[in-house]
Amino acid sequence: MNAAISTAVSGVQVQSKRFAASAHNVANMTVVVPGDALDRQSGPVSVEPVSAATGGVRGQTRFLTPAYVPAYDPDSPAAASDGSVGRANVSLDQETVRQIEAQRAYEANLAVFKVGDAMLGALLDQNS
Repeated sequence: MNAAISTAVSGVQVQSKRFAASAHNVANMTVVVPGDALDRQSGPVSVEPVSAATGGVRGQTRFLTPAYVPAYDPDSPAAASDGSVGRANVSLDQETVRQIEAQRAYEANLAVFKVGDAMLGALLDQNS
């Protein structure tokens, strides 16, 4: 496969993964954990593109740190004995920006794929 096309395909895959991770964060942003279990919970994630040794990119998934921020809500069913809870460390504003970035990068990679495909098609037409 053409190097430009394979790089674009890997970019599209990473951007899809980034968008899915952000959507997961938004869907779970109302999760509350006991205040005494903040460090034992997995939570929101981030996917960052990393150059692959064979060319293209791959998505590196990381948990956001801290996953939960302490809050005081003694009426919550998840509250610890001191009334503390952990709320997901997710900002709707940041997640919206991440989703727009992923969408635009997806579109850019798709454009590279289309150009690479057209170039390959033109090359094959010349050789036939």
